[in-house]
Amino acid sequence: MAGLNVSLSFFFATFALCQAARRVSKALLPGGVYASFAQEAVGMAQLGACCLEMRVLVELGPWAGGFGPDLLLTLLFLLFLAHGATCDGATANPTVSLQELLLAEASLPHTLLTLAAQGLGMQAAHTLTRLYWAWELSDLHVLQSLMDAHCSSALHTSVPHGMLVEGACAFFFHLTLLRFRNSLPIYRVPLVALLVTVMAYTAGPFTSAFFNPALATSVTFHCSGHTLLEYTQVYWLGPLTGMVLAVLLYHGRLPRLFQRNLLYSQKNKYRTPRGKLAPGPRDTQTPAEGCRSREPVWRGVGR
Repeated sequence: MAGLNVSLSFFFATFALCQAARRVSKALLPGGVYASFAQEAVGMAQLGACCLEMRVLVELGPWAGGFGPDLLLTLLFLLFLAHGATCDGATANPTVSLQELLLAEASLPHTLLTLAAQGLGMQAAHTLTRLYWAWELSDLHVLQSLMDAHCSSALHTSVPHGMLVEGACAFFFHLTLLRFRNSLPIYRVPLVALLVTVMAYTAGPFTSAFFNPALATSVTFHCSGHTLLEYTQVYWLGPLTGMVLAVLLYHGRLPRLFQRNLLYSQKNKYRTPRGKLAPGPRDTQTPAEGCRSREPVWRGVGR
């Protein structure tokens, strides 16, 4: 259990460090710069560092530490729960940033700046995590340092099947984000954390269930076993396709590209009541005639 305690200490330190970085960035940077760059960089660093450490527990924990799948899945759920509660609105995922672009909620320069921040944050997480592993505070980190130079690919299936798996995970992930985007965080964050945990359990044996291109690029693109093109097809093209399909299914169109609804027909807001009889001869009078027809009534009362 010493390895687990070291990993838990790493998680707590990562969240504390990222929270401090957010506060300093808010105090020193203008609001626009923080929202478009620093927020995403810190959020991606937090998610990336936690996922890199979590990957050590998943790969080495079962046989070197005796960790069961129930413990690992519970820990994964708690990590995404904590990340969703502290990310301060950061997407920490290139496909979510591109989704905002497709929904016409973000401009192209803002999206490019966000993607650059995510890449910088992931690189910072990669560097700091390996520096932490080099301290060899646990047996798991000693083994990880020895195996890091000869890592194995996270893709354990064929390329077409891997694209399908990553695309399906991204589809359900983005569909959930779209459906509950206006819900209260107290409901949305646990739901997303539970969804990520379920997909990690079902799709993890095939592709490690990243559905996050920045995370997959840092973790597995440098590993042997597949070419760069194959990795790109699975971990970039797959999630992007799933995201586009989710937006198209939810909205019926891609707002940035098409104004007309491509899937769902637009029904008229104002409908004519059914069963209304056609006006008869006595009802076909002008408003002025209607007023004159009621005139003798109130005159007769006065008399």
